[in-house]
Amino acid sequence: MKAATPSRTNPSPTPPHKGEGLYRPNVLSRWAQSLASRFLPPCGGDGRQARGRFGSFLLILLLLAPLPAFAVDPSERLADPNLEQRARDLSANLRCMVCQNQSIDDSNADLARDLRLLVRERIVAGDSDEQVISYVVSRYGEFVLLNPRLSTKTLILWGAPAFLLVVGLGIAFAYARGRSRAEPKRLSDEEEARLGKLLDE
Repeated sequence: MKAATPSRTNPSPTPPHKGEGLYRPNVLSRWAQSLASRFLPPCGGDGRQARGRFGSFLLILLLLAPLPAFAVDPSERLADPNLEQRARDLSANLRCMVCQNQSIDDSNADLARDLRLLVRERIVAGDSDEQVISYVVSRYGEFVLLNPRLSTKTLILWGAPAFLLVVGLGIAFAYARGRSRAEPKRLSDEEEARLGKLLDE
């Protein structure tokens, strides 16, 4: 009688250290493939390959996805969560003077970082949101605001699009009216008959 051979069991994987597993590619790949197995049915007889490709695709998206929230360095954040939230809200409405199409909350430029620190300094000093904005505008001008305030200085910026639209419509109307006037008037039947007689003579 043969002795029963002990069954081989795969040792359980060593759990990743704290803060390490989220950034290991193999963990991300397994997580992406598990999502694919849940939301994608097997494709014919090659379901594993299809799920593997989709998992790799998700992994690439995760690695390439922009992370604008990481523009704010942890060392910049205020200890009070309420003050920090105020700073984030204000920073989201201030333009990065380097990038110009981003807020200072999303930009990694050095000037954007200086502005974020300035906003937090003013908040800690006890300024209200309006006082912080006014202080930044006094140093960098209205252009620093992603949404300029309506005032006599910015009235042209707010009214320029509507003014240009009205001017454009007026030019188009005048051009169309001029073309209608320039079109030759069609001869009446009587005039065509007279013209025919003159040509025959």
